[in-house]
Parts: sequence; structure tokens; C-alpha cells
Amino acid sequence: MDLTSLIGIFSGILLIVSAIVLGGDVHNFYSAPGMMIVAGGTMAATLLTFQLRDVLAAFRGAFFVFARQKQDPNDMIGTMLKLCNISRRKGLLGLSDVKTPSPFLKRACNLIADASDEEMIRSTLRTEIDSMKMRHFIVQDVFRRMAVYAPAFGLLGTLIGLIQMLSDLQDPSTIGQGMAIALLTTFYGSLLSTMVFLPIAGKLRSRTLVEVINLEIVFEGAISILQDNNSISVYEKLSSFIPAAMRKPMKGLKS
Repeated sequence: MDLTSLIGIFSGILLIVSAIVLGGDVHNFYSAPGMMIVAGGTMAATLLTFQLRDVLAAFRGAFFVFARQKQDPNDMIGTMLKLCNISRRKGLLGLSDVKTPSPFLKRACNLIADASDEEMIRSTLRTEIDSMKMRHFIVQDVFRRMAVYAPAFGLLGTLIGLIQMLSDLQDPSTIGQGMAIALLTTFYGSLLSTMVFLPIAGKLRSRTLVEVINLEIVFEGAISILQDNNSISVYEKLSSFIPAAMRKPMKGLKS
């Protein structure tokens, strides 16, 4: 579980709720019609913008942000060094027996074991990396769009509330309360945008960048194994993907 994501969102919400409690009555910040306008309007606009399967994929991706730790690229380098040693002991055909939960890594191993030429491996793996980037971009864009729609519907709810308030000015004592209720929808929209949708979109983007690095390590590692199959040269090439301060020495990696 990614504790930093949970700490971030819960601490932010806790600070906002604490400020509300210390500043006055919590009930003043509750408006069922306002929540319906913001939440319902945002979801409706999102479904109009994207296909249902993309929206569902976005929410599954948001769940993975909190449920899974990101994979350390050093571990992927260690995996590629292990594959390098396997291919040296058993030959390239031995890579076909490698068991891995990563479909991309398994495909790379199968391409090498099937004696595919270097250009074939490059084009196949590069296409898969580019396709993954496109899929992840759509998932991120769902939350970016929701971050735009939520404040817009909050403003729409405020306008509805103001129209309703101004249509009945016979009792001036109700103006203040009516104004407060009208502004709540803007508050809801801004809160969802800044504390939920934008952070999730940013987190998904950072996870995508890490995943791309891992796939690039597999890509370059597969080519290196096909070209020279030397553990030292494979390590030196793949470690370039990681900042020097974060690199693990070759002896510290599983190989």
C-alpha cells in the first residue's frame, strides 16, 4: 500500500475539516442539492466526454495508486541481470521458461527465445511501450477533465442558488443564509478538484513515468542480452536510467 498517497489525502482533508470545525458550525457546510449538482454534474460531463470503459479504467487506476507500491527500477535491473545469467547458462532458448508476472517482460523473453532479429524485437517492444503510454494518458485525462468540470459545476450551482435567492427578497434576513448555501457548491467543486482529482491525476502520471522507466529497462536489457550478453555491460547500460545517488551496486542486485 502506498502510504504517502493515503497520508497526503487524509492529512489534507483533516486540515480542512479542522479549520471548518474551529471556525464555526459544521452544519453550515452541508448542502445536499449542492453535492448533487457538483458530483452528479461532474460525473455526467465525464461520461459524455469519455467512454464508460475509460472511466472505469480510470477509477481502477486510482485504486491502484493507493493499493500498490511503485516498483523500484533497481529491482528491474536485477531481474534483467538474472535473465542475462540464465541465457548464458542455458542459452537464449532458456528464457522461454522464465516465469514472471509482467506480460511485457515475458513477451521480451519469448521474442529473444524465438530467435527474433533485433529490429523485430525493437519494433514490437517499442510499439507496446507507446501503446501503454497512450492508455495511461487517457486514464490521467479522465481525472484532469473531472478537475475542470467540478469547479465549473460548483459555479453553476452557485448561480442557481443566487437566482433562487434573488427571486425572493421579501425577507432580507434570509439573504445571508441564502448566499452561504449558494457558495457551498463552489466550495465543493474546488475541494474535489484540488484535493481529489488533480492529486490523483498527478500521482497516476508519476506512476506512469516510473513504469515507463521499468519498461525501457526491459527493452534495453533485452537488446543488450541479444547483442553481447555480458552482465557488466548490461548493468552499466541499464543503470543509466537511474540517478547516480539512487543506483545500487551490481553486487547488491539479485543476479
